[in-house]
This record gives sequence, structure tokens and C-alpha cells, in this order.
Amino acid sequence: MRTGRITFFVSLAVFAQESTWNLYDAQVPPLLREHIGSAALVGLLMGMDNLLGIFIQPWMGNRSDNTRTSWGRRIPYLVVGMPLAALLFLTIPHVAASLPLLIVVMFSYALVANSFKPIAESLLPDFIPPQRRSRANAVVKIASSLTVMVAALISIFLIDDYPRLSFAIPAILMVASMVVLAAKVRDNQSSAYQTALDEEREQQDMRVRDTVRDIVKDADRSRLLLIVSILLFGGAWAASRALMTPYGMEVLDMSRGEAGGLTLPSGVAFIVAAYPVARLAERFGRLRVMMVGMTVFAAGMVLGTVVQTPTGAVVGLCVAAAGASSFLVNAVVILWNLAPSDRVVGTYTGLYTVGWVSGGFLGPAAVGGMVDLTGWPLLLLDVAIVAMLAVLVVARVNALQRRFSSGRVL
Repeated sequence: MRTGRITFFVSLAVFAQESTWNLYDAQVPPLLREHIGSAALVGLLMGMDNLLGIFIQPWMGNRSDNTRTSWGRRIPYLVVGMPLAALLFLTIPHVAASLPLLIVVMFSYALVANSFKPIAESLLPDFIPPQRRSRANAVVKIASSLTVMVAALISIFLIDDYPRLSFAIPAILMVASMVVLAAKVRDNQSSAYQTALDEEREQQDMRVRDTVRDIVKDADRSRLLLIVSILLFGGAWAASRALMTPYGMEVLDMSRGEAGGLTLPSGVAFIVAAYPVARLAERFGRLRVMMVGMTVFAAGMVLGTVVQTPTGAVVGLCVAAAGASSFLVNAVVILWNLAPSDRVVGTYTGLYTVGWVSGGFLGPAAVGGMVDLTGWPLLLLDVAIVAMLAVLVVARVNALQRRFSSGRVL
């Protein structure tokens, strides 16, 4: 299958999935607030999907790696999982009057949606050769970023008057995406699937713990350090998003609504930068471009610290988002390309998610602790410090690759 076609199909699947996730994050908290007064408890329930993802995504990615059917190893899970997740998502507003039922449906949706999230993303390295993966993943990331705007538009124009219809739109998108994938994609035709068939005649299936053990014990620490850098930079990125509203209120004297909009222009900056960054990475090297982009991210945070005005914050966040695109586009591609075999790319996709989600858990808390010590005016500088730690780790990966590289496309 041509690179452009499979990139479109994977982008479609990710777009449909992320449309439900973004509306879920935006509109399920108000439903919980109708029953629960504690913001901490609401936050705990909303974080349940991330916690499930840490355990489920590597395991399901590994199961798909070891699945063999006439449709391939990924598509069967998507054909079953996407309609089921859409049905559960559609059910959320219908059970919102009952807190126990709402929590059960939330848990069920998070369980199912997490189960096939890494599987859809793993179709990309199944079909696309290592040297072209950055630009393809950039298109996927752009599709994912656009879903934030879709969720915002649904929230603005539909949620108040048509709450059930609002949840139906992403659900329909997901089912339609599944139908297109089922009709057009057979991943048993992918080069990675054929390679896996050839290799498994001589080797046993790799379990998740076998893969993790291989990463930890390898004398070349590149894969382990890359996952550490994903955690660190994921933490910096999450902190720069999660703590911006109180920063705007505390430091820039903005209202809650005004402060909540500080990050919106940076979403556009990310979309604009993602594809050019991917092309630069394929030309000059992914690790090198990643380090430059991560440094630009930190510089944007420093700029926002120096120019402490709403305009300064918006410009700093836009610079930072453009720089961050180099990491978000290339990190998982490097991890795929460091995998010892195409047999385990699904497992590696899940491990990327573990690092990123763990950073999302720990980053805002760690940076929040730094703010307690340094004060809100230095929030962005604190984020920059965490980002620079990630740069140092990636620099070490780059040094190790010069020592251990065996012709892998990084």
C-alpha cells in the first residue's frame, strides 16, 4: 500500500479516536460535578483513563504484535474495539443522571478505548519504512491536534442545547473510520507483518516483560534513556498546559476564561511546525532535530518568563509549541526504529505511551512543587528546567548511537 494512503487511513483512525477523547476530557467533568463537590475526586476519576493506559496499552500492543489472522494483526482489534468504544461513549450523557452508572460507563469506555489506541498508531510503522516515518507521523499528529478544535467547536455550538447529539458526533466519526479501515486496509499485506511471519518460524513470541527485560539489560542504554526522556519532556509539556490557567490568573492578572485561552494560539503553531520539522528530521537526523526543538521549547518558556505580559506568554507558548513538535513527531519514530524487530512495534508504541502518560502524571506535580518553592512568576522557567533535563538525556542517547549504531535510521 502506498505511503500516502496508509498515512491517510491511520490519521483518520487517530482523528476519530482523539475526537472522542478530547470531548470526553472537556465535557465529562461537568457531568461529574453535578454529583461530586470535590475537585480532587473529579480529577481522580478523570485520571482513571491515564492510569488504565499505563497497564493496558503495552499489553494490547504486544497482543496485536503476536496476532495472526487473514486481516492481519491490527485490524481485527480495531473492527471490534472502535464500534464498542463508540457505543460506550454515546451512552455517557444518557446515564449522567446516575453517578454509579456514569462511573461504570466511564471506566468501560476508558478500558476499551485504551485497548486499541496503540494498535491504530502501530499501523504506521507496519507499512511505512523507517526513513519516511517522521513525515507520516507528523500528519498523524496534525490530525490529532485538529481534534482539540473539533471538541471546542462542539462544546461552543452544541453541548448546551444538544448534549446527547454532541456525544453522538464523535461516536459516528469513530464508526465511520472503522468502516473505512475495514474496507481498505489489510495489514497482513504490510512489510512488517511479512517480516514477523518470517522471524517467528525460528523464534518464540515476545511478551511485554521479555521486551522490557531486553531494554533494561541492553548494554546500549539508548532505548531506556529515550523512554526516560519521553517521561521528562512529557512532564514539561503537561505542566506547560495544565498550570497555565492559574499562572495567567496569579501572574498576568487575567480572568479565568482569558487565562484558559492562553494556550490556544500555540496549538496552531504546533500544527504549522509539525510537517516541516519532520522533513528536517529526515534530512539532518531525528535526534539532532529533536534536541534543537526541545531547546527551542525551553527558550520559549524563558521568553515568557522575561516578558511577563499576556502577549509575552502567548508568543512564548507559540515558540515552545513549535519547538515541541520536533519531539512529539520524532520520539516515537526513534523508538520504533530502535526496536530489534518489526514484530514488536506495537509493544514499543505502548511503551512510548507509558513514558508520555507517566510524564503527564508526574510533570504538573513536580513543577507545581517547584512553583511552591520559587513562586508563580517563575513557573515557565521551572518548566524550562525540566525540558533541559530531557535535552541532556537525548544528548546522551545521541552519543550512545554514535558508539553502538548498526545502520539504524534515526
